[in-house]
Amino acid sequence: MATKSVFLIDGTAFCYRAFYAIRNLSTSDGRPTNAVYGFAVMLQALRDKEHPDYLAVAFDVGKPTFRHEKFEQYKIQRKPMPDALIGQIPVVKRLLAAYRIPMFEQEGYEGEDVLATIARRVAANGVDVFLVTGDKDALQLVNSHVKVYNPHHEGAVLDAEAVKARYGVAPERMVDLMALMGDAIDNIPGVPGIGEKTAAQLLQQFGSLEQLYRSLPALESAPQRKKLETGREQAMLSQELARIDSEVPISMTLQDLALHEPDWRALRTLFRELEFKRLLAAIDEAAPAAPS
Repeated sequence: MATKSVFLIDGTAFCYRAFYAIRNLSTSDGRPTNAVYGFAVMLQALRDKEHPDYLAVAFDVGKPTFRHEKFEQYKIQRKPMPDALIGQIPVVKRLLAAYRIPMFEQEGYEGEDVLATIARRVAANGVDVFLVTGDKDALQLVNSHVKVYNPHHEGAVLDAEAVKARYGVAPERMVDLMALMGDAIDNIPGVPGIGEKTAAQLLQQFGSLEQLYRSLPALESAPQRKKLETGREQAMLSQELARIDSEVPISMTLQDLALHEPDWRALRTLFRELEFKRLLAAIDEAAPAAPS
């Protein structure tokens, strides 16, 4: 019997990707719909291609999170969500409700923390978990039952071997790698002057961030040693910022994520309202006939 699969979608990232992938789509009265349309297309493509047994979506709630409390500058360089996208988020959630797909979010945490918590709990049931995200932060969660499904690269699946081949370290050392090299996207400082290649080499040599700092006197390169000594506090802070929290206080079980038949009436109503003629035609072919 084949192992059952759980697909967990980073809903906020999915919305952004849909919003920027499709431009200038709106209803006849000018209501923007590009993010909702793109989300619907990507969601249906995932369902058709992968046939998941279980499916769920997690969203960011917004600032502040526990990371902002540790470091006020966390993600400060990111532009605010565009108003045209903000207005579509509730409609995306209506779409998911019509598909009967459960949604999760939690104040004080990011969507990736929620995904990690769900992944940890359901993986204990022996199912294969696929985190649908293009964020490299999620690679730290990869193990024998958890993989990253990258929607940016035609559903490329990244397992532990793929992570090590790409970054030079095992998934469990990705947090240490980001602690050293930083992350410009999330404004995680890292150690100034230590890039990805050097960070990977240091971790290959010493095994972990903690062991690296315990062994600094053994580091042959004096310039590297000075950078690491000067940047010790930033490295430890960056390690905290990069580590995903998989203990978010949410209530759920594996069965809560089971795939169900969509609410076809609700989907038809939504697609008519948004003037999604192509999607409406597609569900009219797939769904039972609407009652007269």
